[in-house]
Amino acid sequence: MTHGIHHVTAIAGPARRNLDFYTRVLGQRLVKKTVNFDDPGTYHFYFGDTVGRPGTILTFFPWANVAPGRLGLGETQETAYRIPARSLGWWTQRFIEAGVPHEAPEKRFGETVLPFRDPDGMRLALVAVPGAEAEPAWDGSEVPAEHALRGFHGVTLLLDRSEPTAAILTDVLGFEAGGQEGNLTRTIAPGAVQGGIVDLKAVGGFLPARPGGGSVHHVAFRAADDAEQEAMVARLAENHGIRTTEQRDRNYFRSVYFREPGGVLFEIATDQPGFAVDEPVDALGTALKLPAGLERQRTRIEAVLPDLTPEAV
Repeated sequence: MTHGIHHVTAIAGPARRNLDFYTRVLGQRLVKKTVNFDDPGTYHFYFGDTVGRPGTILTFFPWANVAPGRLGLGETQETAYRIPARSLGWWTQRFIEAGVPHEAPEKRFGETVLPFRDPDGMRLALVAVPGAEAEPAWDGSEVPAEHALRGFHGVTLLLDRSEPTAAILTDVLGFEAGGQEGNLTRTIAPGAVQGGIVDLKAVGGFLPARPGGGSVHHVAFRAADDAEQEAMVARLAENHGIRTTEQRDRNYFRSVYFREPGGVLFEIATDQPGFAVDEPVDALGTALKLPAGLERQRTRIEAVLPDLTPEAV
């Protein structure tokens, strides 16, 4: 069984701006266009590769007038994508031409990392990975396929202490210890190409995070199916005294949620059934998809959702 990150969900500002940045500037596929099941007047976008494989999906709740978040303890500090090593210069030039805020490349664990931010200030990075050009990528955008993002490299969590969170990752979620560099503790999911790294950054004494635009809402981890998810839930309760929510059907996966000891909201999501369950692969992301319980409200929901036409920017 392959473990690792299933998806990352964040909070954004205006929907059209978010859609444009991730599909045009970063060249991701809009894999699914649905609504926040708990707030159906808001979109829920899923961006990823051709089929939306686990480990490639970044999702957003876009609220037009959301206040900016404040980075702090108990939050994802950075979400990093894999790119081919030879594509680093291409992406640097693209960020300059597109006016994307970015920093100078730096080294972490021997890898070259290019930090940047999206229009809401969300902290992102590109990691130059030798051989990543052989990995699958979405080739339907203006980003040439040879330079396209190859899914997640991993995430960095900002914590008071790293040890309690590391214990959950290694005992419950299928990760292993992967080394130490300064105040960064690396954990690795064996066998995972996409989404196989979680770095824990211990910075005791920081203020807690305040959610808002540019903040990561939660990080979801992979379970192959309901049985594996159930086993993870049992281990979490028995070994760590942490209980999850009841299972919730998100149409494309089934989820449970919990706060890990450092305060970050974690989700365990099943790989099944995937994003092609309600539309064919070649049409992913083209229609507004609603859960069965909201379908009868479609006309009202469509009337209040933000306009996504380019003129609405």
